[in-house]
Amino acid sequence: MNTDNGLLVDVDGDVLRLTLNRPEKRNALSLSLLDELGSALHENRDTPVKCAVITGAGDRCFAAGGDLQELDAIRTEDQTRAMSERGHAALDELRYFPVPVIGALNGLALGGGAELAMACDIRIATEQADLGLIHAQLNVTTAWGGGIDLINAIGNSAALAILCAGQRLNASEALQLRLYEAVCPEGEDFEAFTTDFLGRILSKSLNVLRGYKATSAARRRKLQDQLMLTAREAFIKAWTHEDHWQAAEQALKK
Repeated sequence: MNTDNGLLVDVDGDVLRLTLNRPEKRNALSLSLLDELGSALHENRDTPVKCAVITGAGDRCFAAGGDLQELDAIRTEDQTRAMSERGHAALDELRYFPVPVIGALNGLALGGGAELAMACDIRIATEQADLGLIHAQLNVTTAWGGGIDLINAIGNSAALAILCAGQRLNASEALQLRLYEAVCPEGEDFEAFTTDFLGRILSKSLNVLRGYKATSAARRRKLQDQLMLTAREAFIKAWTHEDHWQAAEQALKK
């Protein structure tokens, strides 16, 4: 099924496959696309799939951030809060989906796209798939819980250094930090690589997969609940500050 806002949804045996299908816009995340992603996951919570896989169309970008032209219209504190809550709710459907969610990063995952990647339980990638929670380069903080996910994944000190620097990690660096579980060797077909990786999961029973995911999700939810309000207020303050708008204006010109 191809939705109106650029999401391909397919149940392929034991796998729920979700593809961001806006290659002409580098699979940028509009709010309506995030809504549809969240809805597709919610609608499949009670199906007997053993995992969900999220990837992007094309071979350049998994998701190169939020849709800057759409987001540029969001100016007030109330609008900013609503945007943050809307995106966060969509990504929570990944975090708390009842079986593992694998991000198959076929290319760059930057900004909001990196937050989407971090909301997945497990990430695999091509060698060209840089991961960049680069929000600080636009004088803003993470909007949809991605910073909290990074803290959960690698700890407070390492996450803080990456977030404050707005650092873009290449695939090798992300693999070293265990942000990626596996990287497809250059020249190897990424679809075949993904299928092989999924085989390790699909060979296990549904009860095992749901049990381990429930335990992992409980930890993630606890940390998200503890830090979400602090992170959201920081985001609103940064987003509505003139420093952000000056940086965003330069980005839109590019």
